Amino acid sequence: MRTTILVVTITVALAGCRRDPPPAPTAPAPTVAPPAPEGQLAGPLAAPPATALEAALGPPNEGLTAPPEAVAAGVQLQVVATGFDRPVALVAAPDDPRRRLFVVEQTGRIRVIEGGKRTDVVVLDLSSEISSGNEQGLLGLAFHPGFASNHRLFVDYTDRDGDTHVVEYQLAAGDPDHVDPATARELWSVEQPYSNHNGGNLVIGPDGALWIGTGDGGAAGDPRGNGQNPDALLGKMLRLEVDRPGATPTVVATGLRNPWRYSFDRATGDLYIGDVGQNAWEQLDVVPAGQLTGHNFGWNVAEGRHCYDATTCDRSRFTAPVTDYPHSQGCSVTGGFVYRGRALPALDGVYFYADYCTAFLRSFRWRPDGIRDHWDWKAALDPRSQLTQLSSFGVDADGELYVMSLGGTIWRFAPTGA
Repeated sequence: MRTTILVVTITVALAGCRRDPPPAPTAPAPTVAPPAPEGQLAGPLAAPPATALEAALGPPNEGLTAPPEAVAAGVQLQVVATGFDRPVALVAAPDDPRRRLFVVEQTGRIRVIEGGKRTDVVVLDLSSEISSGNEQGLLGLAFHPGFASNHRLFVDYTDRDGDTHVVEYQLAAGDPDHVDPATARELWSVEQPYSNHNGGNLVIGPDGALWIGTGDGGAAGDPRGNGQNPDALLGKMLRLEVDRPGATPTVVATGLRNPWRYSFDRATGDLYIGDVGQNAWEQLDVVPAGQLTGHNFGWNVAEGRHCYDATTCDRSRFTAPVTDYPHSQGCSVTGGFVYRGRALPALDGVYFYADYCTAFLRSFRWRPDGIRDHWDWKAALDPRSQLTQLSSFGVDADGELYVMSLGGTIWRFAPTGA
């Protein structure tokens, strides 16, 4: 049967709040990746000739509909665990023989689901070292591709002054359940001028590098112009080669406001980004595996497909989102994953996303010529409107998909009757 659970709403919004600014950041200018090769446009993506797959899927259609009844009837949200403290990420370690799921709590701890149950294990506790503002805290986790042998992992958090740090740790020798705090090695940090828009997601890309999404620094409207400043580390997508001694982050994309969750399609290498909007529009960006660098997503000149705080603007130089939605439908996008599991074959290739404020669940299939199968799962998965504060998604070692609430519950997308 279908299972959902009522979660008590906490007065929090990932859209963020303000604080008085400290002195301007003095971080060194980042290295900027070269523009995309000739023929790989950094602006709106040109569609190649239609493939047999695209022809089978039909023409692009951004219109939002319910999923086909036959598909929806086979999917449920199944409660996996409850009682987490503001969970914001769920990550599986590569080649982990115990097949654990590591849950990041914004309040500073990394906990474990093993054997389908929440355990008492605390892998890492940074609660005494982090700030605790609305969008601050422990925000991201990624594992080194060779984690099974080198036991290395990476976290993103804001310290007690509100500044961002990306730090490497290793598991304690002979203790696979706990990190050794003495192994901490800071890879990168940046001063945050305000308390919100800290990004914080960490993902190992298909290239083996660590991808770091940074918000624009906060407040409202990007008052320091970080999104369009090529010399700023904020409002960017960064790439860091963690195995190269002395490596510093490289800017691979600009014009982001607050990329609250992005992921690579494990089958294709395409990059999907949920970028939180300002006053009017939330946006979803997708760039194909062969065109990952050199993109400018438009903030703060554009918000979604629209000019921000201006009657007209030149959006031709920006990579347009594949879809956006107005604040009459939601106010803070939560980016997700492309489903590549085996339990729900009808969803193969379907990308799921959500909105934190209204807790809708939506999905689409993306191809370079546009999206189609843009489905609203409300009636199928949450007919009684019990979902709240959908803060993040995750996938396990098998590619099965999870979604979580800031209130502490984690669900798995599962076959009906499982």
